[in-house]
Amino acid sequence: MEDPVKHTLKRQLRRLATERPYQIVAASAAALAIATTTGALLTTADDAPAGQRTATTVAEMRSDVAASRGDVRDASPSASAVPTTAAPATSAASPAAKASSNPDLTRKPERPKPPATKVLDYDYEAQNTYYNCGPAATRNALSAAGIDRTQEELGAELGTTEMGTNSAEDTTRVLNAEVKGSPYRTRMFPGAPSAAQMDRLQADVVKAVTDGRGVVANVVGDATDTDGSWHSYGGGHYIAVVGYKDNGRTVRIADSANPADPSYWITTIDLANWITSRGYSA
Repeated sequence: MEDPVKHTLKRQLRRLATERPYQIVAASAAALAIATTTGALLTTADDAPAGQRTATTVAEMRSDVAASRGDVRDASPSASAVPTTAAPATSAASPAAKASSNPDLTRKPERPKPPATKVLDYDYEAQNTYYNCGPAATRNALSAAGIDRTQEELGAELGTTEMGTNSAEDTTRVLNAEVKGSPYRTRMFPGAPSAAQMDRLQADVVKAVTDGRGVVANVVGDATDTDGSWHSYGGGHYIAVVGYKDNGRTVRIADSANPADPSYWITTIDLANWITSRGYSA
């Protein structure tokens, strides 16, 4: 009776020759190598039953034949039984990555360009005492934002006395207490203003008026408006800036000192020089 192992080998070779004739050479070489070692395999497995020895030998033979065909898959049942799924390759960046890398998507909206000319709708009131220019200017500026306060109320908050109101620091403090968001800042001119400080004043007035807020300035000395009228306050004075034109190069003044001359235009450069040694709230 033919040896079972040899019979199995012949059957495997016949199958390979029928199904994959182009691999018969590699398979035959592998089969011959396995046949020469079959005796040794059976001898080393004497303790196992004959059926198990045959099954083990055939499994090893199949593994060797697969290797000879160049098949690199794992021949073990546990590996072949578990399907593997590769993660799909993505060539396009995610929307979030695109948004973070695209400057057009991450750029903040630009602030609208301010108008070349704007004058606020404010409620003018002349000062009711010779020393109440600070409360009156603050009141006139607040009225442009729709805030109604009396000079007496604001004078108490400003600490105004017969000596007047101390400085622009006080008007800034009170304006921020009344206006939502505390947008006001104090700018002081210890000496004659520089070109940069003049530019800063112009930008501050344009921004405040564009936002619907009046500016309060503490001035001292003399100034001439665009109509040629002269305004003199040797002891100091407070005025409200309620508008501008020519992109802020000229500003509109609400002056509480004289109800017969309640408002006028002055260049921003002349206003800056008028503020020398004082300051403003914008």
